[in-house]
Amino acid sequence: MKNELVIVLDFGGQYNQLIARRVRECNVYCEVHPYTISLDKIRELNPKGIIFTGGPNSVYGEESPRYEKAVLELGIPVLGICYGSQLMAYLLEGKVETAPVSEYGKTEVKVDSSSVLFDGVSESTICWMSHTDYIAEAPEGFKVSATTPVCPVAAMECPDRKLYATQFHPEVMHTQEGTKMLSNFVYNVCGCKGDWKMDSFVEKTVSEIREKVGDGKVLCALSGGVDSSVAAVLLSKAVGKQLTCVFVDHGLLRKDEGDEVESVFGPEGPYDLNFIRVNAQERFYEKLAGVTEPEAKRKIIGEEFIRVFEEEAKKIGAVDFLVQGTIYPDVIESGLGKSAVIKSHHNVGGLPEHVEFKEIVEPLRLLFKDEVRRAGRELGIPEYLVSRQPFPGPGLGIRIIGEVTADKVKIVQDADAIYREEIAKAGVDKGLGQYFAALTNMRSVGVMGDFRTYDYAVALRAVTTSDFMTAEAAEIPWEVLNRCMNRIINEVKGVNRVVYDLTSKPPGTIEFE
Repeated sequence: MKNELVIVLDFGGQYNQLIARRVRECNVYCEVHPYTISLDKIRELNPKGIIFTGGPNSVYGEESPRYEKAVLELGIPVLGICYGSQLMAYLLEGKVETAPVSEYGKTEVKVDSSSVLFDGVSESTICWMSHTDYIAEAPEGFKVSATTPVCPVAAMECPDRKLYATQFHPEVMHTQEGTKMLSNFVYNVCGCKGDWKMDSFVEKTVSEIREKVGDGKVLCALSGGVDSSVAAVLLSKAVGKQLTCVFVDHGLLRKDEGDEVESVFGPEGPYDLNFIRVNAQERFYEKLAGVTEPEAKRKIIGEEFIRVFEEEAKKIGAVDFLVQGTIYPDVIESGLGKSAVIKSHHNVGGLPEHVEFKEIVEPLRLLFKDEVRRAGRELGIPEYLVSRQPFPGPGLGIRIIGEVTADKVKIVQDADAIYREEIAKAGVDKGLGQYFAALTNMRSVGVMGDFRTYDYAVALRAVTTSDFMTAEAAEIPWEVLNRCMNRIINEVKGVNRVVYDLTSKPPGTIEFE
């Protein structure tokens, strides 16, 4: 069972993952590849369509990323977005110049609704622009299909060659009818039928795992989070008692979370799993002593996880496969081809070079977070588990700025528990993608009980997001934040200041490190 495929060629744009996510929302499977991928590899992948991403460069710059013109001559439909549209024009001898007036943000665009790309789209629609250069003149054979007052080629097309381009970003939510445009491209231009669905994914993956594992033994790195929980149940469905789930309590979990995970997946829980809990708190604290750099912390935690799993595997005897709940954003953010490494996820870029397992199995590696949740529902996992708050593998290690100590862990555990309790009590948790408390490395002067204090500041964060690739700070009611501040300062020793983080993603990330 092979899914039809659309590929995204990444030219350094910040929305590359989002393009893939939006295409998948149309039930069409989509992957991101670096622009350095060879033409032969593209032919081998045999995609139904190709999308060029945006990027920060100018196409006429000597060091700018480019692709050979031959990609436009394969007969495969191509959609260029922002930089990708300029690259298409440049390769085909159109004119790309510095725009007299740059455009950023929401922009009213006039579109030609007779274009197959804009079928069903309003003739005047709001789109998201972000460009300094523009296409001054479309290549020969192209028709201009959208304009703005300062952008003469907001979109262009050559239907005979199946080449389409938009200067704006249809993948972002600010482009009001962007999903319709992408749907038009994948269905009406590429001829896709839409065979990317979670029920077929689960069925196909279970079958593939059975074939790969055979009669081998499997160890699953279970954190109790959404990703590893879905991976564990998926593997259990595939190989049954050949699977052993190892839960490492590294002392960086949320308050009481170790016991909660054991109650769900342990002997008293609803799943018939081989379950082992390893209490390794002191071991991780010792490894992290004196370490302040975020990437170093991630890699230390990632390596120590693997070492614990290796030790447990030896106790079980002859374990061939290690299962991790890696998902697609982890892979992309840890560096894809020549893309920038945003942060090493402990189960991807944080892995040590030497691993004592025959193979690492990552059944969710191609899924975005909301797709993982849908797969979990398809597997019959209870909703309270499927929809629970995401929690990073390095845990509170990356919610504590600077050195990690047992005392700091207790501060952030207690503050976070209060924050989550008050958010739930106020009923504002339903629309939130993620919310948590973090411990900053800032200490400041305060006054408590007529005495001077010099204690830490706790930062509260809450975001709204559908895919965890972009996010906006949530507007938590002031009275709720005020209640959290009062309780944290009064109940958590070592804290005398509470702040709320308003940063979106991008430019920030959801986690602090």
